[in-house]
Amino acid sequence: MSDMPLQLAVIIASTRTGRFGETVGRWFVTRAQQHDDLKLDVIDLYDLQLPDSLEHSPHAAAYTARIDAADAFVIVTPEYNHGYPAALKRAIDAVRAEWQAKPVGFVSYGGLAGGLRAVEQLRQVFAELHAVGIRDTVSFHMAHGQFESDGRLHDPHAANTAAATLLRQLAWWARALHTARAAQPYPA
Repeated sequence: MSDMPLQLAVIIASTRTGRFGETVGRWFVTRAQQHDDLKLDVIDLYDLQLPDSLEHSPHAAAYTARIDAADAFVIVTPEYNHGYPAALKRAIDAVRAEWQAKPVGFVSYGGLAGGLRAVEQLRQVFAELHAVGIRDTVSFHMAHGQFESDGRLHDPHAANTAAATLLRQLAWWARALHTARAAQPYPA
């Protein structure tokens, strides 16, 4: 596994019209693309067509396969009313075993709290799914004011450092958990 690239699914959670999540998501993807040991799958919930009934749906089957194929996840999420978006909850709940024994990192954005209240709720949800939450996050407080109109950060140093830390920790956990799952199936 150390020679093979890790499959990292980056999930962009906002589906609102005029959303800022695409800007934050693109920024993070450019950070992740700098790591040769990562193969990216960007799952933008805005484009995902999860039907009301997830049983026997080709869209649900394709989504499930993408989550199953991932070795690790990064959730790019806003904070709405001290929580995370409903579309993200639906996407999380659409699958179960596919999350198990895999690491999940978070990139959040919002107002004064920078999306961290949404992240704290997500930590509880992913713990219930037997996923491993990465402690260190990337958080953008007053996010709209931190980015240029072309998506670049005004002052990228702190965010780039935080993203590098998150990606190193995520890769460590992904390799460790991949090795463990290969040796013995996770006993959920």
